[in-house]
Amino acid sequence: MLSQVRDLDLQLLRLFVSVVECGGFSAAQGELGIGQSTISTQMAKLETRLGFRLCERGKAGFRLTPKGDEVLQATRKLFAAIETFKGEAQGMADKLLGELSIGLSEALAAQVLERVGAAIRHFRQRNQAVQIELISAMPAELERRLLQDQLHLAIGYFSGKQTALAFQPLFSEEQLLYCGRGHPLFSQQQIVKADLDSCDRVHHPYRFINADEPGQSNLSSARTEQVEGSLAFILSGAHIGHLPRHIATPWEARGLLRALLPEQFGFTVQFHLASHRGRQPSEAQRAFVEDLLGAFGQ
Repeated sequence: MLSQVRDLDLQLLRLFVSVVECGGFSAAQGELGIGQSTISTQMAKLETRLGFRLCERGKAGFRLTPKGDEVLQATRKLFAAIETFKGEAQGMADKLLGELSIGLSEALAAQVLERVGAAIRHFRQRNQAVQIELISAMPAELERRLLQDQLHLAIGYFSGKQTALAFQPLFSEEQLLYCGRGHPLFSQQQIVKADLDSCDRVHHPYRFINADEPGQSNLSSARTEQVEGSLAFILSGAHIGHLPRHIATPWEARGLLRALLPEQFGFTVQFHLASHRGRQPSEAQRAFVEDLLGAFGQ
């Protein structure tokens, strides 16, 4: 009784199919490259493994038994399934599969989003079937999700203090100090540093702002972590604060914002691609990182 199919069984079954297709032991010698006695011995082994006779051979000629005919049909189905499996397995070997969860910092510049889009486009041109999820969040939330395996990658401005995370620089963003129309400094022609000392500033506890960076002050009655919140406070004319230049530019063009001493109070923020050091990246993740770095010219 055949309880397990081994490599030897597959070899014997292939011999069996060849014998049937050739019409007998004698005719199969040339096809198989072995003698008739060897073929007979191998067929006997197969019949012993199966527990029943597959064919009648002798002076009356070669013919299959009813069970032999059933085994022939089953064997052909088996080999067809094996070929299908081989094709699918080969396809999977060359195909990127799985899921990717990618975090994006809020309020990214249009050209940054264009490059992220270019990376996705290039990735989709690969042989892949990957589900991609994009999540927008604040830096602290992105770090938390990375540490808790809720994200594979994140693009943002990070403190760099999380030793469990790896960081690759992607691009920088310029931050300037602004006031809004209606603020006393908005229409003042000459502004000096001392003019800012008494201004109520927007406090945004971003991780990338250090105590020694310009424009920091203890005088603040406005607090927000979101760029949109900072913008609203500054547009009120009651507060001054830092904004990404690409966020402020259209409001400046409308005459609603003014940059304050940009050479003294401007600074740049480095954005990174972050991932978890302790997690082995999938093939899909490695490929997407390659496309992303390429899109940003890294």
